Amino acid sequence: MTTKLDKVLYTAKAHTTGGRDGQSRTDDGRLDIKLSPPGQPGNGTNPEQLFAAGYSACFIGAMKAVAAKTKATLPQDLAIDAEVDLGPTPGAYGIAVRMNVSLPGMDRAAAQALLDAAHQVCPYSNATRGNIDVAINLV
Repeated sequence: MTTKLDKVLYTAKAHTTGGRDGQSRTDDGRLDIKLSPPGQPGNGTNPEQLFAAGYSACFIGAMKAVAAKTKATLPQDLAIDAEVDLGPTPGAYGIAVRMNVSLPGMDRAAAQALLDAAHQVCPYSNATRGNIDVAINLV
């Protein structure tokens, strides 16, 4: 089932050349990066690193939204260590994600409930659900 947007709030635009060994730049110039294949020499980043950064930042935003609605207090030093695996699948390539979430000082049951709720509202979680393996781990 395809999810349709009720309203477009923002559109990100990037121009990319050269693929995994190229360059990408957003239309506003805020991001202008060199790309290098993962695990190979080069001074650029790769799509998996960008996905890890984007998903983890978005997930923190989802946690903040859930916390605001539930009146939960998030620790100032909350953090996510995101890991994105790249590997072969039958006839193609795929990715898998692990989000290792640190919520120091927060009650474990409350923290887990927050993560579960955030995983339901995060746009990246909704985009990947049922398509790739995603583990959200409270560490």
